[in-house]
Amino acid sequence: MPYRRLPNTDQARLRALKAALQKGMQLSPFDLAYSQKLFLELQSFLPQYEQAINQYNFSKERQAKYGKLLGDQFKITRLYVSHFIQVLNFCIIRGEIKPEVRKLFGFDIDDKAVPEMGTEQQLLQIGKQVVEGEEKRGMMGGSRIYNPSIAMVKIKYEKFVEYFNNHKNLLVTTQKMHDKVTELRNAADRIVLNIWNDIEGHFDNYEADEKRDKCSNYGVVYLLRKHEKEVQ
Repeated sequence: MPYRRLPNTDQARLRALKAALQKGMQLSPFDLAYSQKLFLELQSFLPQYEQAINQYNFSKERQAKYGKLLGDQFKITRLYVSHFIQVLNFCIIRGEIKPEVRKLFGFDIDDKAVPEMGTEQQLLQIGKQVVEGEEKRGMMGGSRIYNPSIAMVKIKYEKFVEYFNNHKNLLVTTQKMHDKVTELRNAADRIVLNIWNDIEGHFDNYEADEKRDKCSNYGVVYLLRKHEKEVQ
């Protein structure tokens, strides 16, 4: 015996609501298999729900786009910052720059290693230290470092910061959109349940097969159980 299957995805909910709305638009209130009160509620609710889903999906797509941009920019920025620190250390080893200069960059005088920059937060911090440290060194009359220059490092770093902030803001926006859809999803489930109960009650005097056919025309979904599919 087929059983009624309530929608469990947003797209399935939209299909169910749109099917019921279409019938409400086609038939007079006296012929409609569910109440006029539910029809009016459906007319008001459906556009809000559909818009919220579209906004959520759009926000997710933008978040994914900026996530990729951020990932790519993270790699190139880390490379530039790392290379700059290496060149700075080479200059110190060759005696062109005094080891005490490392203090301007927030590093220990004897620290010859490149700091860990495996996370976005680490790169944000170290990148800032390098850019600000080199600007301080320049103001003190220090000779410029090339390959890479601090100007190129700064360009890469600022682009990374831009992508990081955009992605962070999109994460917040997407979560808000998700919360809104979740809230409306509960309302959608309630409306679908009430409409389908009304429809099935309206056709309750018909034989089982005919009842299901008439209810299906309103978008009510019936599925066969697994063992019934195997028998067929």
